[in-house]
Amino acid sequence: MKHKLTYLLLLLWLGLVLGVGTAVADTTYTVQRGDTLAAIARRYGTTVQAIAQANNIVNPNLIYPNQVLVIPTSGGGGGTPSPTPPPVSTGTVHVVQAGETLMRISVRYGVAVQVLVQANNISNPNVIYVGQRLTIPGTAPAPVPTSPPTAVPTTTAVPTVNPTAVPPTPLPLPTATPIVLPPPASGGNLLPNASFEGGWYHPSGVPELQIPNSWRFEWDTGPTGFGSDPWDVYNRPEVRVLSRDYLPASEQSLFIWDGNQTVKAFKGNSPLSFRLLTEVALAPGTYLLEINIFPDLVMGYANGQKIWADDPLAGEVRLVAGGQNSGWVLPQFGQRNTLRYQFTVGQAGTVTVGAQVRGRFALENNGWFLDKWSLVRVN
Repeated sequence: MKHKLTYLLLLLWLGLVLGVGTAVADTTYTVQRGDTLAAIARRYGTTVQAIAQANNIVNPNLIYPNQVLVIPTSGGGGGTPSPTPPPVSTGTVHVVQAGETLMRISVRYGVAVQVLVQANNISNPNVIYVGQRLTIPGTAPAPVPTSPPTAVPTTTAVPTVNPTAVPPTPLPLPTATPIVLPPPASGGNLLPNASFEGGWYHPSGVPELQIPNSWRFEWDTGPTGFGSDPWDVYNRPEVRVLSRDYLPASEQSLFIWDGNQTVKAFKGNSPLSFRLLTEVALAPGTYLLEINIFPDLVMGYANGQKIWADDPLAGEVRLVAGGQNSGWVLPQFGQRNTLRYQFTVGQAGTVTVGAQVRGRFALENNGWFLDKWSLVRVN
């Protein structure tokens, strides 16, 4: 009887051990805003490489809020968060150079903007100064550039254009301010489905793309030409035709100019480049193309509020009409922009008109709202 009792106790002990092992192995963590993979690894006593491998993460610097991560436990560490997170290591000290912004520094070191703000007690993320010494938590020193960064692409790689294989036209430096022209003197709107109220379709059956009827959507993939890091790559955006019901009440008046719907094109933690175009039959004359756009370019959040991208080159727009275009325009982020482009048609025919939008950097939210476009003849 004594031996049977001992045997049963041994089985019970083994069951508890195995049960605990299984529970630890299945530990998951939901990413919160401001988290980095390094901070999560420290919290659970594991390594960035182990988490990246367990979750098939190609770029450890790119994780997103609400992403569910499996926390590996092999090697004797991980699985249970520390009761109190250990203090952030001192890390690298970065001296701010001319032309740098907090967003560029965050991308360079793979550390969230909000982490830099907290580590350096920065009250305004949009204000840093040359010579300022910033602590970069949990990082090793990055190579110091031999010259200030430039906005002109220095590589020969060009993005892949979808859905056609024709490469995009050379990318000139953006203009400093939008082209502002007087309102049209006369004429009705020549654009089809101009306020995007007339339904939508999925091109090639891609559910992530909701494109307004009578319009076509093109996008770029491949190296941006504005950096050589793994995240300096254009990816296909997502597009939604959103009604008021899908927008918070506080944002409806910001994103909808006319009617009940707006178009949103966006990509999180990735650069993007896309064109929204349509074809219009035009007689010889002078025309004015006008678009309304809201750049929802967010590099982080503080107390639930959006921190707009602080680099003016983070987003740019150009209006196109046939072989003509307005040149790159730098819109104001976090507010409505109305951009106009006047052009002349010398011979009757079908002209492709619309806009190209480009977000150069891997922002937390690279989003653009589009609504109430118009094309009128002015002469």
